[in-house]
Amino acid sequence: MDRVNERELVERCRSGDERAFQDLIDRYKDLVFALIARTVQDRGRAEDLAQEVFLRVHRGLPYFRGEARLSTWIYRIVANVCLQEHGRGAAPVSIDDSRVSGRVTSATSSADRRFGDLELRDRLEKAIARLPANYRLLIAAHYLEGVQYEDLASALDLPLGTVKTQLHRAKQQLRRLLETELK
Repeated sequence: MDRVNERELVERCRSGDERAFQDLIDRYKDLVFALIARTVQDRGRAEDLAQEVFLRVHRGLPYFRGEARLSTWIYRIVANVCLQEHGRGAAPVSIDDSRVSGRVTSATSSADRRFGDLELRDRLEKAIARLPANYRLLIAAHYLEGVQYEDLASALDLPLGTVKTQLHRAKQQLRRLLETELK
């Protein structure tokens, strides 16, 4: 979505256009839920937190200045909600939902290959779930949802170098978790 359309959507939402806010939700709901689902134990709680994100978006739209992209601002809200949830002692386990984690698909029709892909996806999901919450969020946002380094830095109010360093450390830790599991 380009900046002009983004501004127009925000202005329509600010003026009380409920259809515009529904469009905003429809546009960002998959991203929001996918990011939350990587940090929360059960699907019901993830859905509740996604609703909380959109409530905060609705309440915060009058204060959105448009200096960052709308998706970056929404991602920041997701990060805050997830970090607050983690602070409450929620168990860091990913959801095993095909709509969220079913990203690995078989390239061939071989049953062995499909089983191998499922096994790999399962090991990867379990390893990601064992990462600290901030690393899970970064991995999910950047590698699984395609959020750019610059947008992550802006959303988290961190220097670009810090985001790159944390992503590098998250990958290293994920690699170690996967290697120990294979031994």
